[in-house]
Amino acid sequence: MADSYLSAPPRRKPFLRGCLTVLLVLGGFFALLVIISRMDNLPLARGEKVAVILVSGLISDSEPTIEQLKKFGKDDSVKAIVLRIDSPGGGVGPSQEIYEEVKKARAKKPVLASMGALAASGGYYIACAAQRVYANPGTITGSIGVIMPFMNVKDLVEKIGVKGMTVKSGVFKDMGSPMRDMTPQERELLQGVVDNVHLQFVNAVAAGRNLNREDVLRIADGRIFTGEQARGLGLVDVLGNLEDAISDAGKLGKISGEPKVVTSPKKRISFLELLREETRTLIDEKLSGNHLRMDLLAQ
Repeated sequence: MADSYLSAPPRRKPFLRGCLTVLLVLGGFFALLVIISRMDNLPLARGEKVAVILVSGLISDSEPTIEQLKKFGKDDSVKAIVLRIDSPGGGVGPSQEIYEEVKKARAKKPVLASMGALAASGGYYIACAAQRVYANPGTITGSIGVIMPFMNVKDLVEKIGVKGMTVKSGVFKDMGSPMRDMTPQERELLQGVVDNVHLQFVNAVAAGRNLNREDVLRIADGRIFTGEQARGLGLVDVLGNLEDAISDAGKLGKISGEPKVVTSPKKRISFLELLREETRTLIDEKLSGNHLRMDLLAQ
């Protein structure tokens, strides 16, 4: 009896083995999904790609767009780039930084701009750096201008008995304070800054679109145009949609057949990062209203 007991094989654990098998299968399945989801960004089909970079919403941070322009500019398998712009504009600095990076990418390969529903102010500024600009007939574009908005709540705070006090190092250090009226000297100084940036905008449009500077000045008063109107003024090259721009980009990139379209994967952020970003944006919008902007909505 004892010998029989000692010679018996050890008991197996089929439940644990089954669980392990299921985990391995699921792990392999999810790994395969990750690989497939990133296939568009792997250089497997060299010489057959057109990259599409989306520029949407308020232009406040140039880094994501510049990062993509550099990435696709260095990728030999990407033969052309299309900027898809759906933006009312935004900050002067970020718009100019993207404009300059588009010019650098254009020196390496064709870069086209496709306007969606709205591509105005800073959005149009960026488009001017492209080799060819596409717009729908009803696209809202133009708004070639610069704005520096201020708010004056002096009368309101006086009614409720609040007084503001400022200690400053120079006479112009608190320009644009909402607690007092702007002086003539301050207005003149700020107008000079706005006019200078406006001329930079005009020069960028004239250079990018190969237009006479005086002709651009005549329409650079902040007015908006439809895509059809912009085409007649030389601000747009082709009336067409995103698919037209991608097709032509493939031809300019000497791609035979239908080009493969690739985009950068969306950056994954945590809930806390999203909350922090939204809070920072809200604070910037509320407290930094006196920043120079190329922004259709602000007008």
